[in-house]
Amino acid sequence: MVSDGSTDPTRTLDAREIEGEPFGAIVAALEDLPAEGTLELVNSFEPEPLYGVLDDRGFAHETERVADDEFRVYISRAE
Repeated sequence: MVSDGSTDPTRTLDAREIEGEPFGAIVAALEDLPAEGTLELVNSFEPEPLYGVLDDRGFAHETERVADDEFRVYISRAE
């Protein structure tokens, strides 16, 4: 789910809750991301194939492994 983030520019998308391929939901969340916002992507694995797509689309990312089966990727617009 994507949090509404009405006052906070940080959005959270938990890809573990998406049935099927989450790429479309990730792209949609990035398109709706405010200029100064951050998307926190939660996933059960490190989404390495996504990193090149992010770079190509002008986004920067930082990845944090919080458990063996949980990664958090913080995505924002590259400066």
